[in-house]
Amino acid sequence: MVVKLLRTYGEQGTNGEIWIGGDLVCYAIELPWRENVRNISCIPEGTYPLAKRYSKRFGWHILVRDVPMRSAILFHSANNAEKELRGCIAPVSELTGDGKGIRSRVAFEKLKEAVYAALDQGQDVVLIVERKETE
Repeated sequence: MVVKLLRTYGEQGTNGEIWIGGDLVCYAIELPWRENVRNISCIPEGTYPLAKRYSKRFGWHILVRDVPMRSAILFHSANNAEKELRGCIAPVSELTGDGKGIRSRVAFEKLKEAVYAALDQGQDVVLIVERKETE
């Protein structure tokens, strides 16, 4: 299964759309692009395998694997990239500004359900991150 993250870059944060097949699942917020510097930048565009992961802090969430020069990049809930993210990706239900959104838990659960269902069926799930084409 392919999860596509189509990004729009801003000074204060990166906004995105998360698609599976032809369906828009939710939106995403991330830190601005700052040359892939750990804790202050979103991850580079590319293709990454996804996996299940559990931590005490976030419970069950989604791990983005094989990110160059980075580790522990996750999909987890957050509504403000600058205050709550250190390189991870937060699904949101609605975008409210650069790197800001609302109802992240609802969006995260929707994405997690789809990704976990595919993984549970033995499918490989990959994330493709790319710049959104402007109309």
